[in-house]
Amino acid sequence: MKAVVLAGGKGTRLAPYTYILPKPMMPIGDHAILEVLLGQMSRAGIREVTLAVGHLSGLMKSYFKDGSQYNLKIDYALETKPLGTAGPLAFIEGLDDTFLVCNGDILTLLDINKLLAFHKKQNAICTIASHQRTHKINLGVIEHDTDSYQVSGYIEKPTMNFLVSMGMYVFEPRVLDFIPKGEYFDFPTLVNTLLSADEKVACYPYNGYWRDLGNTDDFLAANDDFENMRSQFLAE
Repeated sequence: MKAVVLAGGKGTRLAPYTYILPKPMMPIGDHAILEVLLGQMSRAGIREVTLAVGHLSGLMKSYFKDGSQYNLKIDYALETKPLGTAGPLAFIEGLDDTFLVCNGDILTLLDINKLLAFHKKQNAICTIASHQRTHKINLGVIEHDTDSYQVSGYIEKPTMNFLVSMGMYVFEPRVLDFIPKGEYFDFPTLVNTLLSADEKVACYPYNGYWRDLGNTDDFLAANDDFENMRSQFLAE
């Protein structure tokens, strides 16, 4: 099975660190973020990985090389202009069977094989790994009529629950028919395009450990988590 890792972003929310390091190479303990993920892929039986790179791609190639140190075969797809989160898939060869796509900056204990089995059972063109996220608004929220501006309700510091994408997806090859080549195209647009075409898109609910390391607070918290849960992330 083949996987694609989206590793070309500039990581602006983690600046200034990402001025000199690609975001997937930011350290988690004594490993790069992406290194942890590649090890998990290898243990799940994935053997081929394409890294879709752009920002500081030379460092990525020098560090991860051909992937043999992870028992993987790694190649690289260079993004010469911003193509969004889904656009790079149109240029990657060998996606002729079910394939995994994920962001290069997530830390999770999700069982990849369970995700793949769920996808196959759903008979979907796309399955999105999802996680419940609670967001508390530390302000009073006003409900009102948009025409008369009459207040209809007032909620003090509400807590809202959302099912969010974890940045990990499983696709069938025919999804590539919906991605324009050479154009900027992101995952929300792709999902809405698939839904408009009456294609089945499933979500895999996962309530275990997951962090998106796109901002400094989550990055620092993930480092603490890694030290406390190291054996789980590295299967030591």
